[in-house]
Amino acid sequence: MIIAKTQRNMEYIAKHAVHEELGDVRVEVRPCGFLGLLIVHSNEIERLRKIPEIETLIPIVVRCKAELGEITSKASELIKYAGNFDTFAVRTTRRGRHNFTSLDVNINLGSKIKELTGADVDLDFPDKSFYVEIIGEKAYLGVIDGSEERKKYTPEKKDSRKLLNRISIVQLPYLGSLNAARSMGERIGRAAQSFEVKELIIAPFGYVEITELEAFLGGVRVGKKSRLEIQKRTYSRKVREVKIYLQDLYQVVRDKKKKGNILIATDPTGKQISDIENKLKSELHQAKEIVIFIGSRQGIPKGIFRLCDYVVDLSPYITFATEQAIPAVLIALISVFQKPL
Repeated sequence: MIIAKTQRNMEYIAKHAVHEELGDVRVEVRPCGFLGLLIVHSNEIERLRKIPEIETLIPIVVRCKAELGEITSKASELIKYAGNFDTFAVRTTRRGRHNFTSLDVNINLGSKIKELTGADVDLDFPDKSFYVEIIGEKAYLGVIDGSEERKKYTPEKKDSRKLLNRISIVQLPYLGSLNAARSMGERIGRAAQSFEVKELIIAPFGYVEITELEAFLGGVRVGKKSRLEIQKRTYSRKVREVKIYLQDLYQVVRDKKKKGNILIATDPTGKQISDIENKLKSELHQAKEIVIFIGSRQGIPKGIFRLCDYVVDLSPYITFATEQAIPAVLIALISVFQKPL
């Protein structure tokens, strides 16, 4: 028996796909009326993996009444099925009304497994994960390898924030109609905050029409704030709030160069990332600060290039929109940073 989870309202499509793959097997759709669930009466889990409508598959080892004592008493059966492991996690999803919580199940079953095996609890990267799927008056208990769980954060991934928190974006303002300036400012502010860079410096040069600049700066503030609020609501970690400054472009390049930072300009006349990545990779790990100059309607003045360590063409023969520049250059640098030294 296998518990299969789908997106809501995809259950009957998934059921049809199961029958196409496995033939005339029994499939319970939306057991007890709960959406996004199938109970497939088969052990052909590898064949079910071919069905894209199914997002999660949990092979069921044992069933019992949805009572805390009953669930805890099945620990030895689960351990026998799981085989050897040094770390584990218990993950419970409870559907229906009960006189206990999902946390109660995690604590009681987890304590029993630890008592019987001596294994340690590791909720992030366990060797084995014990799943308890409670559906109404029944509990379905299964085991999967921890490596099968898809996780956003894993030990083998380099934390891109170690690079991003050292990056300063120097952005030429987008000027013109007030609505266009404000709209572009919002997109740029949102992009900078999304990547949690060290700072965003808006850097005009020469004479600038004040109302156009004011509209752009107002948009930057709004875009940053809207993204920051979303990050604070959704992230379990502390979010870095991007500082925003205004400084003359030529003064920025002088100040940043004096401090020995790595300066990178984006321009179609530059080199491809692939041509410089070996040298750049080492410097991205060592530099205290990486300063990236990005143009807008106006390109970056050519004299700035002489003070830059790199001039990079991010997409040869393609000119992308101003609001795409920050994501494009940061994703390119993250890709270089993550490669082995």
